[in-house]
Amino acid sequence: MSKNYTGSTSPLITTEPYKELPPNSYVESASNGSHQLDELENNRGIQPFLPNETAPTLAVADAIAQMLATLGVGYAFGVAGGAMASLWNALSNSSIEVLNFRHEAGAAFAATEAYFASDRPTVVFTTAGPGITNALTGLFAARGEGAKVILLSACTSAPQRGRWAIQETSTYTLPSGGIFTPGALFNYAITIESAAQLPQVFRKLALALAQPGGFVAHLSIPTSVQTSLVEDISLPKLDISAFAITAPKQAIAKSVELLSAGPFAIWVGFGARDAADEIRQLAEKTGAAVMCSPRGKGIFPEDHPQFVGVTGLGGHASVLTYMEQQPPLRTLVLGTRLGEPTSFWSSAMVPTRGFVHVDIDPEVPGVAYPHVETFGVRSDIKTYLQELLQQLSDAPPRSTPLLLPCPEREVIKQDIDYPVRPEALMSAIQKIIVEGSDAVVMAECGNSFTWSTHLLQFAQANRYRVSTGVGAMGHAVTGVLGAAQARNGKAVAIVGDGAMLMNNEISTAVKYKIPAIWIVLNDARYNMCHQGMKVLGLKGADATMPPTNFAMIARGMGAEAMVVVRESDIEAALEQAIASNVPFLIDVVIDPDRPAPSGGRNKSLAAQGVKSNQAKNSAKPVSFPAV
Repeated sequence: MSKNYTGSTSPLITTEPYKELPPNSYVESASNGSHQLDELENNRGIQPFLPNETAPTLAVADAIAQMLATLGVGYAFGVAGGAMASLWNALSNSSIEVLNFRHEAGAAFAATEAYFASDRPTVVFTTAGPGITNALTGLFAARGEGAKVILLSACTSAPQRGRWAIQETSTYTLPSGGIFTPGALFNYAITIESAAQLPQVFRKLALALAQPGGFVAHLSIPTSVQTSLVEDISLPKLDISAFAITAPKQAIAKSVELLSAGPFAIWVGFGARDAADEIRQLAEKTGAAVMCSPRGKGIFPEDHPQFVGVTGLGGHASVLTYMEQQPPLRTLVLGTRLGEPTSFWSSAMVPTRGFVHVDIDPEVPGVAYPHVETFGVRSDIKTYLQELLQQLSDAPPRSTPLLLPCPEREVIKQDIDYPVRPEALMSAIQKIIVEGSDAVVMAECGNSFTWSTHLLQFAQANRYRVSTGVGAMGHAVTGVLGAAQARNGKAVAIVGDGAMLMNNEISTAVKYKIPAIWIVLNDARYNMCHQGMKVLGLKGADATMPPTNFAMIARGMGAEAMVVVRESDIEAALEQAIASNVPFLIDVVIDPDRPAPSGGRNKSLAAQGVKSNQAKNSAKPVSFPAV
């Protein structure tokens, strides 16, 4: 399929004016037949255009579809509806590949993961009203993850606003601020009321997409505007290449001074995923210990002798051992916000002289640890490290090699076969999926996250995906479709039964023959909640659910599936899933009582004020006034 795209993050901006569509295009049928010959002949002899003029034949919807394709969009994920029928048709007849999902949130999660798999902007399309609100959680995740996603939605036409239109979408029914205007959710948002706005919209999008970091936009187009005709419009001829934010020379010099003062550690985050080679060079040049956030797994090889472990949720005790026994003078933080899932804001992670914190967002350094000495540098990680490597001297030779603690690896005893222990499942996934294939592996929030992050080991960047900022259930369950589709290869989602019940797109995967794999940890519980409540001493809340046969559900939708109840059957099931060319689900009945490695999360909750209710059980009941 031909795509108007010439690079990874650098959209093709130099454009030609829009061309007319063929006579059979949707423009004719969507304009109530106003351009049909029989109506022109019965127009009482009045010609709508002067003899030297040409009737416009391009609708706004088609112009927007062409604009998005020119900006490098390859995929559009969404759910259609009457209010955006013209937009849906225009996308479907463009070079953009359109995938119709079963729920808008799933479409938005898939669009997010398709961006990370392809490094190309993606589109989410929705109809008015609930179409928009259903997509907001996925778009919230896209903003938090740093993806480049454009929401294309319909809204009620101006003459019908305030008159109770079907699924009315206007200031009468939805707040304008934050949904139709820029703010915390959208970097850019606009309602297009006229074709004359398109050149400026195109320019705004082109400039934003060329910048590093995430970008989430919302283009809202009233139903009547979608079919209005574009008379004479040419997109601005811009020649914009993707650019990097580079640190000033003074910041590099200061970094060299601070990092040369004594031993330092490197803390790697997801924002450093494009600088894997430079990070390894820096570590080996200086002897620095390296740790990573959950989203940063694999950027620095986890089997490298200088890797001390993953921090935060699902992380390794070896990191704290290193910080206690061989504390660095400073820590170089690369591309992580050091939020709760990464650090739990633990004072044990603070080095003696604080942080050198590099990020493209100038507001990030110093936020997680506001009272710790921090030298903040605003820069693209890759360009910063390239400059730093040129200026930083080699570490002095050591008389004896420094032995660093490494992540603990539990030996799986083979004396149990039923039910499946999560540790045994992860061991098999490591062997068959991680080491035996090139599939992208995604972990859902909850215990799936902690088991996968703690036990799986990656030696390459961009092979492991988790969501930490938003952590919405259903992100990996549905996002796996976007990852598999965009990379044209296998993607595996390790998910809980709660997330699988909440939102899955098995039917969508079957329709488009997307080779997604779901590995369901089936324990009939929201088990992170169940185990966490027990650890925190909270009683009375019910986190169980009826047992579900997910393999039967998947087969009912047309996917291949199997149930695994014994550890001895895991590897064969995984091999069958990897070999399959169609969507495949493995329903694994796991031991619900194996404690997940999420102790840091429970300690963090306790530190924030969550307390046991045991002492309150005998307290005097609260009396409310009669009303």
